[in-house]
Amino acid sequence: MVQSSVMKQSLVFDQLSCRLQVEGLPDVSIGQSGAALGIITGWSLQWVGRPLLEGRREHLQALMQVVLPYARHLISGVRRDFSIAGEPVDIGPHPEGGHRLLLRSSQPDTPPLDMHLDDAELADLVRVLDLLRLDPRVQLPLEIPEPEPLGPRELLERIPLHRRLTAPLGGAAALAVSAALVLLLPPPAVPPAPTPPAPQAAPEAPRP
Repeated sequence: MVQSSVMKQSLVFDQLSCRLQVEGLPDVSIGQSGAALGIITGWSLQWVGRPLLEGRREHLQALMQVVLPYARHLISGVRRDFSIAGEPVDIGPHPEGGHRLLLRSSQPDTPPLDMHLDDAELADLVRVLDLLRLDPRVQLPLEIPEPEPLGPRELLERIPLHRRLTAPLGGAAALAVSAALVLLLPPPAVPPAPTPPAPQAAPEAPRP
């Protein structure tokens, strides 16, 4: 949905639990016009039953740079915190289940906003951010980290603990069974010692 007032553009992306509205202008310095949005002048995120979030382009960029990689890792079965040094947004697993979204205001004396999201709310947030990023009317770079392969530790953490313990415990059990079977086997037969040859009588001396 696009509403125009002179050259100002307003893009609205709706999901069940949230609405993202981004306002801006075409960047006429590079020849943009019409419905193009090349400069973001502000944005707001409305949640059902939650405070309204507002900010500038850099805040929206920071939100995308941690929320989208976090969601990708969740799909891969890895739950860990995501943050960027110096940026105002952190996201990670909530101790009570779900997800914790922490937003720090640039205004002095304003405490951080700590939000507890369930899976459906996180999915809606990811959806509106993706709709914005992929909208052809948005003609400015909204960079997010490139997908990276999971590290060895993250790949290991994808495997449930009981499955990780199955292999070593199974190996130990097999070793114990093998040792027990060895103890039950009869000892090997010892071959009898060879009989020494009988001594031979010395020859008699000839008589004169």
